[in-house]
Amino acid sequence: MPAVDWVTDFYTRTGDWWGGAEAKVTNTDHQRAARVRAHASRAGALWVLELGCGYGGAAVATAMAGHTVTAVELTGRAEHIARLAAEHHVTPTLVRGDFYTADPGTGFDAVTYWDGFGVGSDTDQRRLLNRIACDWLAPGGVALIDVYNPFDWAARHGKREHRDARPGEGYPAELDRLFTFDQHSCTAIDTWWETARPKRRISQRLRCYTPADLALLLTGTGLRLDATHPPLDPDDFSYLAVLRPADQT
Repeated sequence: MPAVDWVTDFYTRTGDWWGGAEAKVTNTDHQRAARVRAHASRAGALWVLELGCGYGGAAVATAMAGHTVTAVELTGRAEHIARLAAEHHVTPTLVRGDFYTADPGTGFDAVTYWDGFGVGSDTDQRRLLNRIACDWLAPGGVALIDVYNPFDWAARHGKREHRDARPGEGYPAELDRLFTFDQHSCTAIDTWWETARPKRRISQRLRCYTPADLALLLTGTGLRLDATHPPLDPDDFSYLAVLRPADQT
């Protein structure tokens, strides 16, 4: 398992800060479900595996579109999924665990990883990509992965943000944020803290890849880069990579 001890703490704590406002099914979630349908090779209802499902909005939206969804999530954000599923009358399957030991099944028509790829080292990414290709995808399947763009993160190096608390909107904490980009490792470092507790900072570290770098990373994983698309939200620091089995043309 990769050395990413920050993952559970970061996403659980930020989920506590934002979950009241953001644990819902959004238009972006429905657009993500539409992208699954658009890129799938097989017609009809699909078997979909979503990695790092967070609050579960995209998983629920994909199930609402008529697909059978299995979602994997390690952190406390998963506590919102059952409520969302019940509200929208769908039944995605939740698997709690990490991507390297979880056993969500096999034979999926599509594997998705929205807004999270890049945790750990290049070796960790290749292990995950190999699992997608060899353990989870059905023949002819597709993987849709949001990949962080190093140019967007580099342009924000050293910048800060401040977010006021808005309890009535579900944001109970006043927060500050610092963007850092490590050019040597091509890693984005995203640091947050409560304004009243500046010494208790938490950071996520996300490896960034240009499409050319991603194509090199895929070598030997059993996957190839088929296409890229801009993010659904122009403020996102990522692009969508469409991956298919390397032996599939």
